Amino acid sequence: MRINKYLAACGVSSRRGADRLIDEGRVIIDGRVAVKGDEVRDENVVTLDGTVLKPRDRVVLAYNKPAGVVCSDRAQGKDDITVTDAVNYGERVFPIGRLDKESTGLLLLTNDGDLSDHIMRASHHHEKEYEVTVDKPVTSEFVDAMSRGVNISFEDGSIYETRKCQVKKLGSRSFSIILTEGKNRQIRRMCQALGYKVVSLNRIRVMNICLGSLKRGEYRRLTECEIEKL
Repeated sequence: MRINKYLAACGVSSRRGADRLIDEGRVIIDGRVAVKGDEVRDENVVTLDGTVLKPRDRVVLAYNKPAGVVCSDRAQGKDDITVTDAVNYGERVFPIGRLDKESTGLLLLTNDGDLSDHIMRASHHHEKEYEVTVDKPVTSEFVDAMSRGVNISFEDGSIYETRKCQVKKLGSRSFSIILTEGKNRQIRRMCQALGYKVVSLNRIRVMNICLGSLKRGEYRRLTECEIEKL
C-alpha cells in the first residue's frame, strides 16, 4: 500500500494531507524518513511524530452542526469551538468538507481519508442539499437565476460561474437548493450576487445521508450499509 494511502487508512488525514506530512519529514518507515511513493508492507513500522500508526476500523459520523462551531481541528479565534472538540468522539475524526461557522446542519466526519477524498472530488458531482432563508421575498426570477448558474466573486478578484443546480421555493423567503459542487461560501455568494442576503442556511443532505431527526449538536455513527452507498 502506498504511504499516503496507508496514512489515510490510519485516520491521520486525507491522502493530500498525508502528502504534506511526508513532505514535512514527519513520517518515518523503519527508521528512515518516508518519501512520497513509498510502499508499506505488513512488516513495516510507520510512525508520525514518533507515534506508531496502525490502520483503524472505518468510522463515519453524521453530525448536526450548530451555528458557531468551526469545521476545523484547530481554533482560529480564542472563543472558537472546533468541530472535533464539539463532537468529542474519543478517537480522531475529521470533517468531510466544510460548513461555514454561521451555517448549521449535516456534516460528515470520518477517520477514512480515502472516503473523504472520494466525496470531496468535485468531478464526481455528488449532491448536497440545503434549506435557506433570505432577507427578501423569493421570486420566480430569483429561482430561475439561481438554477441557471450565477457569476460569483471572491476576495482575490476572481470570478466563477456556478454549475446549474436544483432550486425550489419553500416559503415566501425560503428555498431549497441542491448543489453538485462546494465553492467557499457558495450559496451566500450566489445570493449576494442577486441582491439577497442569507439569514439562515441549513444542510439537510449529503448524497444518500439525510439529517432526518438528528438533533442539533448530536451525532450518530453511520451503518456499514450507508457507508457502502457513500
